[in-house]
Amino acid sequence: MRNALSVDVEDWFQVGAFERVIDKGDWPRLESRVQRNTDAVLDLFQRAGVKATFFTLGWVAERAPEQMRRIVAEGHEIASHGWDHDRVFTMTAEQFRTDLRRAKAAIEDAAGAPVTGYRAPSFSIDKRTPWAHAVLAEEGYAYSSSVAPVKHDHYGWPESPRFVWKPVEGSEMIELPVTTAKLGDRTLAAGGGGFFRLLPYRFSSWAIRQVNGEAGRPAVFYFHPWEIDPGQPRVADAPLKSKVRHYSRLSAMEGKLERLLKDFTWDRVDRVVAGQQP
Repeated sequence: MRNALSVDVEDWFQVGAFERVIDKGDWPRLESRVQRNTDAVLDLFQRAGVKATFFTLGWVAERAPEQMRRIVAEGHEIASHGWDHDRVFTMTAEQFRTDLRRAKAAIEDAAGAPVTGYRAPSFSIDKRTPWAHAVLAEEGYAYSSSVAPVKHDHYGWPESPRFVWKPVEGSEMIELPVTTAKLGDRTLAAGGGGFFRLLPYRFSSWAIRQVNGEAGRPAVFYFHPWEIDPGQPRVADAPLKSKVRHYSRLSAMEGKLERLLKDFTWDRVDRVVAGQQP
């Protein structure tokens, strides 16, 4: 079973956890670590012999074109994560369309490769955005991986399908939700990020094997470059809950990833999507 491996390319100061304490106007003045961290991720993938999809902010791509070209040159897929991490449910449909176009233009110009995939910042396509998938289809995207079918304090669409589905009637565009696992009647987030970093490795391993075996479906896993960077700056005035989520077990992340890449088979999201039927 080929599982979908993905990286959400954003810097440590661009995460949703800090959006209320770090002003976007200050971003250019902060220490950028996204290039060194993404290089470390690319080196990790090269050692493991795996390919992945890099969902990249247009803001980052515009400032790091050489890195976008490295991603493509090494056989990975380049895809869109929006312009500057605005959540979809904070925009109107036309604002979303503008955000998509701006990000896509910057990423394609930097990478020299087409963008056909999209992931919403913080999985922010949900029941509050009934127009979002239609806009993506109209803008020519082949797939989205923007829905988390769980309950969460920052995001989630628990009523949506757990596996691949076609959200727009008459369109071939596919939604590939991030992985969840079932424990009795509960649906648990199990697709990576903070859950993978904070919980024991055996939980993620169990969840992926459940999805692969019982459901016969590929897992969809994601993480961020800043998650393998224990030396990143600390945001002192962030809420305690945000700091716990963001900084806990950063030093353990790379080792856990190496184990995960060895234990399962991984590929780019676009190639996994191509083998899936709703």
